[in-house]
Amino acid sequence: MPSNLPLKGKTILLTGTSKTTTIVENITALGGHAIVAPLIETCERLDSKDPELLNRAKQYDWLIFTSQNAVEAFASKMLRHQFNASHFKGKIASIGSKTTTALENLGFQVSFMPSIFSADIFVKEFPSVAGDQPRCLFIRGEKAKSTLKDGLPFELKEWTVYETIERHDQTSVIVSYIQQHQNVTVIFASPSAVDVYAMEVVPHIGWEAARIAAIGHITEAALEQYGATVDIMPSVYTMQAVIEEIMKVGDKS
Repeated sequence: MPSNLPLKGKTILLTGTSKTTTIVENITALGGHAIVAPLIETCERLDSKDPELLNRAKQYDWLIFTSQNAVEAFASKMLRHQFNASHFKGKIASIGSKTTTALENLGFQVSFMPSIFSADIFVKEFPSVAGDQPRCLFIRGEKAKSTLKDGLPFELKEWTVYETIERHDQTSVIVSYIQQHQNVTVIFASPSAVDVYAMEVVPHIGWEAARIAAIGHITEAALEQYGATVDIMPSVYTMQAVIEEIMKVGDKS
């Protein structure tokens, strides 16, 4: 008889930013044990020109968001300078269901989302809906790759609204926990978290001590460059999809 607690006996270690309350509740409800050990955090990049930059953003045909963090930083600027979604007449493009939900919660309507939540799929699919020589603004983080700028067949302006900070205070926690427990799955959602783990955790326990899960093929590629075997990589690039895949696999031997 299948268990109604499919994560019973399993520990899931979350290495992304500490904004993970909902997924922790989901893991717990399914019988699993969630460890929040963020290896990165994000913070808004403040600029005295933010009011001017917000006014410029109103002039674009498209605003492009590829992460919740970008939406949150943009929302902070809007709130601080008394802007709201109705001030922006351009269309909205988004990568990811969480990003889209965050935008909708601000009052935006998302007009385009790629079939796979990845920048390299975005650059293939977006031009067909973008219009003729559209004016596009990419609302990004400092570590965003040049995939959009290099891949789109028209000019793309960029606005960096948040920074990613490495956290090193959690690495010893991760090492000791994995050493003392079996059946641990470590989830990576960004190459930035992979970098910290590879530099500060792997020298102590290697890659094989835990099951490795990745969200997105860019993160998967970053892991493989370090020599890791990616055990779980769902076709849908969301945290929930990773959890559903973890439910299906047996114990880590």
